[in-house]
Amino acid sequence: MREEARKRAQRRKWWIQGSIGVAAIAILAVIGLIVYNGVSASANVANPKNMVSNGIVLTSTTKAVTTPAIAKGANPTPTTQSNGAGKANITMYVDYQCPYCNQFETANATQIGQWLDAGIATVEIHPIAILDNSSSGTKYSTRAANAAACVANYDPNTFYAVNSALFANQPAEGGTGLTDAKILSVLKGAGASSAAITKCVNDQTFKEWVTSATNRVLTKPLPNSTMAKLTGTPTVIVNGKQYTGSLSDAKAFLQFVGSAVQAASTSTPTPTPTPSK
Repeated sequence: MREEARKRAQRRKWWIQGSIGVAAIAILAVIGLIVYNGVSASANVANPKNMVSNGIVLTSTTKAVTTPAIAKGANPTPTTQSNGAGKANITMYVDYQCPYCNQFETANATQIGQWLDAGIATVEIHPIAILDNSSSGTKYSTRAANAAACVANYDPNTFYAVNSALFANQPAEGGTGLTDAKILSVLKGAGASSAAITKCVNDQTFKEWVTSATNRVLTKPLPNSTMAKLTGTPTVIVNGKQYTGSLSDAKAFLQFVGSAVQAASTSTPTPTPTPSK
């Protein structure tokens, strides 16, 4: 009887150990599947051209810097900014449903456009989506950011006008947002209209890119700044310094830009000429 009890105990031990091993293998398999799917999803995101930094860089109101798309599975490439020669490098993170972004756009778009066309500023715009819950389930923030990415991809030189038009036609918070047809009408009014853009907007071609770009800025440091992550929109950075002044006061932003440019210029070493014989 003692021998039989010993054998039963041994069998139970083997069974328990085997069950634990099977469970561990199953857990590892699930973890591996999750990681694989996450990597695969990241690698399969369609990224827009001319937004290799996840933003589009404008050198005038009608001229964008062209770049290839971010390679699938790769990280964005931060923009290399030159702070010398009295130039303002303005970087903006915006949500097209954000009323505060609209305030800043309304107050400052004209003077920023003048700086761009005068060659004394560059503007880098990052469309993101953090206010999808403000549009009654239609995810307007994502759809508008996707539309902006479609323009960047197919007609980048109209981006400044499109950016302003999307804010000028911003829907009220808590509503249903603009339909895709209305978004396309807004883009057309700003000069961006083609069969490719229409298909891109209707298919939400860059929807996953919007999600990826948004998650990145909410969790990782913002390039060309000291900010550890995005904390709200609009976030406006000039030559590495975050603007925290009034969003509706163009004079306040003008003074901030002037100070940021002056600080960047004085911190840039001036080459010493070599004496001639």
